[in-house]
Amino acid sequence: MLAGDHTGWGRPHAKTLKDRSFVHQPNLVEGNKPIVLGHDYSTLGWVPEMSGSWAIPLCHERISSFETAAQRAAFQLRQVCRDLSVRPIATYDSEYGSAAFMNLTEDIPADLLLRLRPNRCLYKAPEPYSGSGRPRKHGDKFQLANADSWGDSSATFSLEDETVGQVQIQQWSDLHFKKASQRHFQVIRVTHPHCSGLWLAWVGEQMPTLEQIWRLYLRRFAIDHWNRFAKQRLHWTLPQLLTPQQALRWSDLMPLLSWQLWLARQLVIDTPLPWQKPQTNLTFGRVAQGFAALLVRIGSPACSPKPRGKSLGWKSGRKRDPYPRFPIIKNALLVPKRSTKTSLIPNPKYSPFHSLGFAQFSILWVTFPALF
Repeated sequence: MLAGDHTGWGRPHAKTLKDRSFVHQPNLVEGNKPIVLGHDYSTLGWVPEMSGSWAIPLCHERISSFETAAQRAAFQLRQVCRDLSVRPIATYDSEYGSAAFMNLTEDIPADLLLRLRPNRCLYKAPEPYSGSGRPRKHGDKFQLANADSWGDSSATFSLEDETVGQVQIQQWSDLHFKKASQRHFQVIRVTHPHCSGLWLAWVGEQMPTLEQIWRLYLRRFAIDHWNRFAKQRLHWTLPQLLTPQQALRWSDLMPLLSWQLWLARQLVIDTPLPWQKPQTNLTFGRVAQGFAALLVRIGSPACSPKPRGKSLGWKSGRKRDPYPRFPIIKNALLVPKRSTKTSLIPNPKYSPFHSLGFAQFSILWVTFPALF
């Protein structure tokens, strides 16, 4: 099972950092927009367990300013699926539940479990062809916010969960987006007393049962735990690096550190702090907390640092050139402009001689009387 998401690395004061754009970041000040200047990174991780917070990143790459998060996520999923011998299940948040992501992943051998925003408008399958005119691509509208447009569900299931209580699950079949009419999928609605409704879309071959599919999507939140762990414990966003290449090389260390912690989870002894409870299944943080004792036992392959003496410093008289400043990249929706081409049909109310003065008009009238 795979889980994908993207997160921002805020660099609001780095004027010399190239390719900065507006990325999402929660803002503590009420009323302000949750954005910041910086770089956006897309992560695709492997969720090895059906419980717990472990998610091992397979791809962790920067999203450039000339591509979207959906394009980078589709590229990562295509790369990972080439090396897999089984068909994976990839889960994504509501930002990827769109027609654009559906079209980008059409040729990827993977099943998708996507979350849908509650204001989406889908379309049912069209009626059979009547024999005249162009065949219809879309049927009736299926608005997630309008219960009158849903119709009867194709399957219903209810269960009693120990954590959330009574859970009601409904399924509708053969729906599609307007701009991705070739990809039909199943829509699942999950409700319980503390949630107004969770909308999911299954795109793939053999769909799991309704009892299993909503629990599969809950495993997607493991990638959010890893993003928080990388920022808070691995100090991923702490360095103030100068170039995007340096930031990318530093970011490549985060998956390597995560894999080391995952492989060492059975070798590390739990060393809880005085206010922490002992754990049987160690998390990312608890393995990192006891990793120092493991390093003492196995040692380090690195050589001892050698003294190099004092640096010569900046040469006297050498000019200090300021580092170039780069503009902020703002991606906006491009609205097509109106055509400025002149018409080839002459306007009878306008003559090219209207712009001439009396003297120029008199000279032309005497010299070229045939024109008039």
